[in-house]
Parts: sequence; structure tokens; C-alpha cells
Amino acid sequence: MQLTARHYRTLQPLQLNLAQGRIAARQTVQVAEASDLPLVAPALFDVQINGCLGKAFVDRSLSVEDVALVVATCQRHGIGSFCPTLITASHEELLAGFTRLRQAREQNPAAAQAMPCFHLEGPYLSAEDGPRGAHPRQYIRPPDEAEFARLQEAAGGAIRLITLAPEWPEALAFIERRVAEGVVVALGHTAASAARIREAVAAGAKLSTHLGNGCHALLPRHDNYLWEQLADDRLMASLIGDGQHLPEAVLRVMLRVKRPGRVILTCDASSLAGLPPGRYAHWGSELEVLPGGKVVVPGTPFLAGSGVFLDACLRHLESLGEWELADLLDAAGNQPRALLGLATRELTEGEPADLIVFRRQPFRVETVLIGGEQIESGG
Repeated sequence: MQLTARHYRTLQPLQLNLAQGRIAARQTVQVAEASDLPLVAPALFDVQINGCLGKAFVDRSLSVEDVALVVATCQRHGIGSFCPTLITASHEELLAGFTRLRQAREQNPAAAQAMPCFHLEGPYLSAEDGPRGAHPRQYIRPPDEAEFARLQEAAGGAIRLITLAPEWPEALAFIERRVAEGVVVALGHTAASAARIREAVAAGAKLSTHLGNGCHALLPRHDNYLWEQLADDRLMASLIGDGQHLPEAVLRVMLRVKRPGRVILTCDASSLAGLPPGRYAHWGSELEVLPGGKVVVPGTPFLAGSGVFLDACLRHLESLGEWELADLLDAAGNQPRALLGLATRELTEGEPADLIVFRRQPFRVETVLIGGEQIESGG
């Protein structure tokens, strides 16, 4: 297959020859009306996909076919690969979820490529309303070395990212052990003091999970966990840029403070992403999809993940004009890959032909290529 498009960063017209799932050759070309060409970039990578279309990775009834459905849906939105994310649940549910994800990777090479590693978000989070978000209170518990070892075994060693609240007495030692094992530790759903945040970073935490969300409605105006994470350059920040999780002014400030290279973009797609408005029983509680895709705990201001995908987040973020689109794309692709120790992707010979072809202003995915094969685009 041959593809002609402009490089997402240099805007130079390229001709890419794709063969056997990779970029076989690349050359610059001269085109009379280059501005009419679409742009091409490596496919996106999302660190936090909880499921979609009613399929939750933490659901005991999850099947290998359900996993394949989530993979296919994400890829239609340009997310070539991602971290399937299991949220707070009973030990048995987490064990079953990671076992099923491991089986999906073992049985399907395409699933293994799409899900190179897993994310455990909880259950070692704050039990307080606000920081806890939509995570079920009855399953919140302190970090447990024996439990994590069993979960990692069930996952085939694929848990590479864990989000926890560092205020638990056991948390600092737990962070140090995970870092020594090569697991990236993120801080999130926390009620910790600013001092405790600093201790967690010193212990090795590297990321703030969906910074600005999973918080109290009211905070001390100066000494709090939000300012502390925002100000610390040792912490990268994952941001949900769907236009619903963070007000525009807050999102602008976070993008300006963290700057390109220190931000990971995620959609945090919930298991209800892609479903029509209505109330649904998920995560052990009732959740509601509002018109426009917002997912909430009914009758509260608490969000329960996102109802849209990463392409929609990029479209909103592009409209803010804070960053160049190329920087946003890297924050939705190569930055999370690098954080997790995965190979970054370039538009060069030998690289996997997992690509998005898109237009800008507004950002819109026209074509998705996975392994050099065009798939239906949902963007």
C-alpha cells in the first residue's frame, strides 16, 4: 500500500510504502497543492481505557470476544494501542479481569499488540467522597503486597502502571517496591497532604492520574495536593481533555504549567463510552450517560470516566490553541509510550504501520491503519 500525506510535525509531504505491517520505505515528494493533503502521524496510545459499549475490563463476565470489541472500537478512533484499566473492585473481580486480559493477549496476537501492558487504578485509593470519585467505597483498601503479587501473576507480569493514594501508611514502601520492579506509579484519587505528595514523589512516583479530577469539591487554597502535583516537574500529568472533566480555564493553566513533554493525554473511556444517554448498572453501582456523552454518578457532580475517545479530546484541545497540534499528538502517543518504557513510534522505515491520517481545525481522523491495513474510522 502507498500513502501520501504531510508529516504531522514538519508538514512536509511524504510518500510511505507500507508492506508486511510496517513502513517499508519513506521519501519526501513534491506536490503542487501540498496544503490540500491530509496529515499522517503514528496511531495514538491511551494509558486509561476502562472499556466501552457496556463492556468493562473489571467485569467478571468479560469474555475474550468482549476484549476484542473494545480493541476494535478504540482503534476506529485512532487509538492503536492502550492500557486496559481495571478500577477498584473485589480481589476476585480484579483477579478474573487480569486473567481474562492475559488470555486475550495469549490467544490473539493483535490484542497483544494493542494492549502491551495493563493499568491498575485502585483499589488502594482514598475512601473519602470526592477523591474517591465513582470507585465503590466497599472495595477501597490499603496497599497489599501479597494481593498485588497475585494480580501481577494473573496478568502475566503485564501490570506496568498503578494509580494509588499515597496517604496510606503502607504506601511509600509499596511505591518503592513497584518502582524497583519497573512498574510506573501514579498518584490519583488522593486526599494526601502536600507534604505526603512530596514524599511519594521522592519514593518514585512519576505521574499524576487525571490531574484535577478525583478531588474534593473544596480545598485549602494554598497547601493542597493539587497545587503540589501541578508544581512538581518530576511528575508528569495525565489530563482528560474532553471539555467535560476540566473547565477550559483550568485546562489552559495545566497545559501552560506542565508544558509539552510533561503531559499525558487520556480519554479515560468508561465502560459506558459510546452508549446512548440513559442509566446503566456498572462498577457495582448505577451510572448515567447524559446527552453529549458525559458519564456521572446520578444525582451527584461526580464523573465516572468519559463517554468519548481520544480523538474527541484532541479536537477539543486543538480548539484551545494552547499547544501546537504536533505536541498534543505526541502527548497522546509517544509521551505515554516513553513513560511506560515502550518503544516510541516515528514515521520512518521499519516502524509499525499503525497510523492515523487526519485533517485539522477541527481535528478529524479520516483513516486509521493498523498493521498497514485500513480499518473503519469512527473519528
